[in-house]
Amino acid sequence: MRIIFSALVCSLFCAVPASAQSSIAGASGAAPAAAASAETPPAPVTPIRSKSPVAAAKSKTIEFGVGYSYVRQSGSQSTRLGLGGPDASFTVGFSRLGITTDVGYVRASNVLNTGRQSSVFTYLAGPVFHHTVHRKFDSYVHVLAGGARVSGPVLTNSGTIMLGGWTTGYAWAVGGGVEYWATDSMAIRSGVDYMRTSFYDSSLVVRGQGNIRTTATAVYYFGSRLHKHR
Repeated sequence: MRIIFSALVCSLFCAVPASAQSSIAGASGAAPAAAASAETPPAPVTPIRSKSPVAAAKSKTIEFGVGYSYVRQSGSQSTRLGLGGPDASFTVGFSRLGITTDVGYVRASNVLNTGRQSSVFTYLAGPVFHHTVHRKFDSYVHVLAGGARVSGPVLTNSGTIMLGGWTTGYAWAVGGGVEYWATDSMAIRSGVDYMRTSFYDSSLVVRGQGNIRTTATAVYYFGSRLHKHR
């Protein structure tokens, strides 16, 4: 009996490692294969292609200027009259082209020794084009149209003086100038225009009147000036 019992114990101890080894083999062999087959196949890889860069949008620019204007006005009987006063401008632009508005008021005192003053109030608007554009210097031309109110004494053909005459009518100006940029946001502008208004002549008839206008303006600039850096 003791011999038979010993043989049974030896057979049990030999069988357990074998079964364990077979289960481990099955776990490391057949089971991983089944798990691998159950996985979703990898998605196809899309190649990365270089795309051309998107063009940068043109930035809108805004300029505001305040300065002094001097107008050489045609007077009665071929005389010329000098008037001076403030001038303001506002411009919205894209690159070289923009739209500007200009408001000016000039006057002269004691005209014809009458103690009265002559004045010209203008309100104009139109396109402006920057011909040359550099980092420090710009040049521009503009064409402006609008209206003007002109007032003042008038010397008639008979030698008498009409006091307090005034007219309101169509006006326009054509000219240009240069700008010097001290910084990216500040500039000094100087310009010359031929400006057309209407006023009484010596026969008290309202006629077109040619004027030469010069301006000196300090300009403040809002926006990026990268397109002007050359």
